[in-house]
Amino acid sequence: MKSRLFLALALCFSLNLRADDTNAPVAPYILTPPAPATPRINGPNVFGVRPGSPFLFTIPATGERPIKFSAKNLPRGLKLDSKTGRITGSLKTRGEFTVTLRAKNAPGAAEKKFRIVCGDQISLTPPMGWNSWNCFAGAVSEARIKSAADAMVNSGLINHGWTYINVDDFWQNHRDSTDPTLHGEFRDANGFIMPNSRFPDMKGLADYIHGLGLKAGLYSSPGPWTCGGCTGSWQHEQQDAATYAKWGFDYLKYDWCSYGEIASGQITNTTGIPLWGKTATNNEGAIYPYRLMGKYLREQDRDIVFSLCQYGMADVWKWGGSVGGNCWRTTGDIVDLWGKTEFDWQGSLSSIGFGQDKAAPYSKPGNWNDPDMLVVGEVGWGKMHPSRLTPDEQYTHISLWCLLSAPLLIGCDMTKIDDFTLNLLSNDEVLAIDQDALGKSATCVLTNGDVRVFKKQLEDGGHALGFFNLGSATVNLDFNQLSPLGFSGKQHVRDLWRQKNLADVDAANGVLPLTIPSHGVVFYKLTAANQ
Repeated sequence: MKSRLFLALALCFSLNLRADDTNAPVAPYILTPPAPATPRINGPNVFGVRPGSPFLFTIPATGERPIKFSAKNLPRGLKLDSKTGRITGSLKTRGEFTVTLRAKNAPGAAEKKFRIVCGDQISLTPPMGWNSWNCFAGAVSEARIKSAADAMVNSGLINHGWTYINVDDFWQNHRDSTDPTLHGEFRDANGFIMPNSRFPDMKGLADYIHGLGLKAGLYSSPGPWTCGGCTGSWQHEQQDAATYAKWGFDYLKYDWCSYGEIASGQITNTTGIPLWGKTATNNEGAIYPYRLMGKYLREQDRDIVFSLCQYGMADVWKWGGSVGGNCWRTTGDIVDLWGKTEFDWQGSLSSIGFGQDKAAPYSKPGNWNDPDMLVVGEVGWGKMHPSRLTPDEQYTHISLWCLLSAPLLIGCDMTKIDDFTLNLLSNDEVLAIDQDALGKSATCVLTNGDVRVFKKQLEDGGHALGFFNLGSATVNLDFNQLSPLGFSGKQHVRDLWRQKNLADVDAANGVLPLTIPSHGVVFYKLTAANQ
């Protein structure tokens, strides 16, 4: 029945292709207007914390500085720094608390309702932050991590809700590298993991990041070695979880890599550990290492977001939440290309981004499908270059990830962020679609030729619509299929990238005139006029 409906919709499309636009180069162009001087409180409307865990939330707000922050009905155990907007402390009592956040400066004032939920679930909206891998790869260091954290603040991205500064692989010692900075004991005499000489003070690093109002993330593997050949957590899971918490980290990316040798029985000292892959058909062997680390992370006295990096194997979206996971990779590694990639384990923007529907039903607060990190700005995995995605492809990238309720982890060199990339990452109305508290993931509700239409239900009753053009020519589209897609009555239309209201449209008889560039997007929010 559904396929017949989509066929009928496709026949009703009015499409006109402009072949003269094919392969025309497009210079970076900025759509989002500057934030006003008056305060505007951005970021999520809800925040989850467990009882007794350290609380840190920096109110993301744009506007002329200085801004004075206040909060009405802040629960006992929390305090707000009126100058920085940081809420800190600890909650002992479970429950939901509705707080009114306020920001005031010389030009004006703003306020926003904000829910704090103290319970078992954290990461009630997808994590937003930065990860070191896509730019520095194996050349990461404490100095570079601190510079990224400084840039997150100095660029103003912290005012738009970007929070995590995550150290990926190569903070540990390496098994056979010729680089002397990676030489050293893997673990001390008591079995506790040893960072390499580039990271002389892990607790000090986490404290530095927290001192900026941000949160700190780390990386490991359930196998004996990480993907890059550094020390993994195999047979030291409980110690490592305790160490990460003691150091003060708030996020763990846990990467499958060498655990495949254990799961398939290639390593023999695995008594009692379920196998998976070459020697087993059930998925318990794939689930086991994540269940183990998830248990130990939950035993710590701080909230640590648990990111399962195992590339979508064993349909992780079906069980990731049951082992304490908060987000999980659904795919291989992404690279900054639109189409075909050089290696099978790499995925392009189009192949990954438009292949997420199977995991979509499992997206909900605290459980997020992760199609990998962002590849905008200057990236290169140790060999830096500007993203090879066109400007239109980068607008598609951010729009689609927000529609999917995906974790948003910037992968570029934060110290070299240009105006175009900064604009891409600081549109609060676009980011609000990703951070919507309902936690739904968009799915493709209509396909016609090169055009894909994605629809996402929002907490306020509205819907986000992304119109994507996968073809090589601009598409002019008179879209008249709102009623079959579930809309009724008059709809307010908001252009999210331009932060501009458009003419209302009647769902039954109205038309949305669209011009969608090659590999580009038109991104709207529709809200019923009677709401």
